[in-house]
Amino acid sequence: MAKIGLFGLLMWLPELIMPAAWAQVTERAVAVYSEGVRLHGSVFSPPAVEGKHHPAIVMSHGWGGTAALLRPQAEEFARAGFFVLAIDYRGWGDSDARWVRGEPSGVDNNERRPLREVVDPIDQATDLMNAVHWVMGEPGVDPARVGLWGTSFSGGLAVYVAAREPRIKAVVSQVAWFGQPIAGMPAAALALSRADATRRARGEIGYPGPSERVIGNLRGAPISEGFLRYAPIDDVPHMKHSALLIIDAEREELFNIRDHGQLAHERAAQPKKYVLIPGIAHYGIYGDARPQATDLAIQWFTQHLK
Repeated sequence: MAKIGLFGLLMWLPELIMPAAWAQVTERAVAVYSEGVRLHGSVFSPPAVEGKHHPAIVMSHGWGGTAALLRPQAEEFARAGFFVLAIDYRGWGDSDARWVRGEPSGVDNNERRPLREVVDPIDQATDLMNAVHWVMGEPGVDPARVGLWGTSFSGGLAVYVAAREPRIKAVVSQVAWFGQPIAGMPAAALALSRADATRRARGEIGYPGPSERVIGNLRGAPISEGFLRYAPIDDVPHMKHSALLIIDAEREELFNIRDHGQLAHERAAQPKKYVLIPGIAHYGIYGDARPQATDLAIQWFTQHLK
């Protein structure tokens, strides 16, 4: 072995004594455009290595959340060597919103307002797809090694997008709601959704205002017609190009995991993995169980993107 000398030893010393977990991560704000709407994105970059293209993870928040809440996991992913983009959906967080009339048609005014804090799964899926397109053009990213990470409502959105985007090679979906196929909707709920869709299309009702409806602890009003076209539980079998990790909470209280995470895992092609974290309810994934869920995600992305 060649002698490196004192100077060489000093040059390598930081690498020897500093754990990889403490490697410097840089953060910057970026703009992602989705159907002409500017989305706010936060990029977390691992330490630059000249000539190296990193695998990438696109992260998205759940119902009523924002990208800022994803920072702890995003930083951990970047320290593990991944390029990370976390986005706010249109009308949420620091993203812009599309504009709509403040009143139904027939009212003689031109007042318009930004449509904020509503949940339309088709709009949000489009935003997530455009975030993927943005990452594919980023210098330093290997476009052949891109994954999606979604939590709660966005856990289903990640599957919806991956089923339609063959460039996605790995997905982590934690405490995810995988939608409701029309065939399984209660008749009254289906009739109400269709009635709202018809009235909105005819200008008889407008859109809700910010936080006008709250479902349980979830801030943000659902746009009924979007959910009529959204059932990622039926899309899971089409993810044959993407490795799927599903992480569920044993004491999930918002939905039946048998009809969501467990059924999605049964329908998924290999490679796939299902992990049930014992003793926690839905929001425990953001508290005591967050380190475990983050480690599971890093292991999955490392296996399938590196």
